[in-house]
Amino acid sequence: MSKYNTTDFTNPSTFILLGIPGLEVTHVWISIPFCAMCFITILGNFTILFIVKTEPSLHEPMYYFLCMLSITDLVVYTSTLPKMLAIFWFNSSEIDFSACLTQMFFIHSFSVMESGILVAMALDRYLAICHPLRHSTILTNPLVAKIGLAVVLRGCIVVLPFPLLARQWPYCRTNIIPQPYCAHIAVVNLACADIRVSSYYGLFVQFCVMGLDGIFIGVSYTQILRAIFILPTKDAWVKTFGTCGSHLFVILAFYIPGLIISLMNRFPQNVPLYFHVLIANFYLLLPPMLHPIIYGVRTKQIRDRLLRLFTHKRA
Repeated sequence: MSKYNTTDFTNPSTFILLGIPGLEVTHVWISIPFCAMCFITILGNFTILFIVKTEPSLHEPMYYFLCMLSITDLVVYTSTLPKMLAIFWFNSSEIDFSACLTQMFFIHSFSVMESGILVAMALDRYLAICHPLRHSTILTNPLVAKIGLAVVLRGCIVVLPFPLLARQWPYCRTNIIPQPYCAHIAVVNLACADIRVSSYYGLFVQFCVMGLDGIFIGVSYTQILRAIFILPTKDAWVKTFGTCGSHLFVILAFYIPGLIISLMNRFPQNVPLYFHVLIANFYLLLPPMLHPIIYGVRTKQIRDRLLRLFTHKRA
């Protein structure tokens, strides 16, 4: 590590990703749960994409949004995990400056896209539960396509200033990033300049963009819960609340840790660095693994189609 700890350069061509600082000797063991999460995520999300594509009865807005969520999860994994494993297994810690900024763009833009998709899914559930007779007439396939395009464009446009601003800062202190991937605030913190523009813009994205998404989702689910509580039978109440409860769990698992990590990175406390990094890594990699389990396995239509697929193969 000492050979990288240099300060006689300006704007380095490469950065050094440390992996999990302080736990370098256990990198191989740490890679085991990461590999398991990768396997479950890839298998689960590709299974959802396959089932929705091959089952005509699932060609509905809810499942289209679920497919969008699966695609964003797969992109997040493919843009981060290969380099993580290269660090853990082969100590391949160098990353080109442009590649680092590209990885930063993909991580954050697809996180914003994921937030937008969760908003779209909340809208779908709101219409399905609170206005079931109007659901199919409002959420038509052309509108779903427009929502998907808007989510993608918003994610790209909102996050594009991250790498553009990061590229213009001078880097003359160190080129060591104490993480296994190029997160925005971790990169710009290495700059030997006033980075308040980058920091404030990052907070703007976190609180004003994704925060507004969270507020919209909260309002939607408040209306959903009000509609659930006035259902005539207890069985209908339990069934509907069970479905929405799993959705709420995914939403809370996405927004709350992201907010905490953002604040921890900007206002560090007396917590070991490896703890920060581990929490950030699990926040990045855990939701994509949970999505196919919660949205897929707990969704009756997908579960039934999957069971029919396995029973057909055995027959």
